[in-house]
Amino acid sequence: MKVFAIGDLHLSGNPPTKPMDIFGPHWDNHWSRIKEDWMARVTDDDIVFLVGDMSWALRLDEAACDLQEIASMPGKKYMIRGNHDYWWASANKMRNLMGDAITFLQGHGTAELIQTEEGPHIIAFGGTRAYLCPGDSHFTPETDQSIYDRELIRTESALQEMDAAVERLLQQLTAETTIETTDSETTIETTGSKTTEPLTIDIHNIPVTKLLLLHYPPFNESNAPSGFTDLMEQYKVDTCIFGHLHDQISFKRIPKEFSSTKLELVSADYLDFRLKKIM
Repeated sequence: MKVFAIGDLHLSGNPPTKPMDIFGPHWDNHWSRIKEDWMARVTDDDIVFLVGDMSWALRLDEAACDLQEIASMPGKKYMIRGNHDYWWASANKMRNLMGDAITFLQGHGTAELIQTEEGPHIIAFGGTRAYLCPGDSHFTPETDQSIYDRELIRTESALQEMDAAVERLLQQLTAETTIETTDSETTIETTGSKTTEPLTIDIHNIPVTKLLLLHYPPFNESNAPSGFTDLMEQYKVDTCIFGHLHDQISFKRIPKEFSSTKLELVSADYLDFRLKKIM
């Protein structure tokens, strides 16, 4: 199983009512290019994170064709909201529309046991839209501070749910497996639903990776510490995945990591309209 991510698909129906090439020729036929790469590299067993700005639609019913197009692609898809996703509705309404074809995460987190090339692995993931950070040239305290504070609450809620999901998964894994004790180690053999073949796992050393999904970057234009980076450090986030940025200056200023957290910018145009392999 592999894990991919991409953001900022900016779909608008087929044919598109808002072609993205108005922002430059590099956007020409961008969705066709993304789909070609997606179909070539992603299987139904893989996970794809979609980090916001999926559709230009203003209402959920208008976004349905774009969401169904995304849902038709391979992989298990998890989506967070972007600043242009005005169509975003209540969890129940989106679930009723899409069923389990897309899982919508907004201030929520979960965890899964996956089988990677290196062996069994637990990934915890979740997130929210995030927001402009104080010190950004576009940040106005009178109007933006309350939104920023709310997104910090949602981010921490997602991180707490991620930790809780890991604990539940470990407990479930232990309860549903046969434990074999040898002189050298204790192992678990399982045929859980997340894997296709029996696994032998060192019960004391199951690797866990925490992936925080945001739409906005977790800091301002100066890459200064923020409430988001504080939470990344507090909850020991391994990788923060985000989009939103579309200009060369921003592309060049994003560091490879912040403190001990790896950073992955996955705006579609930054990736040249190819999915980013995270794991």
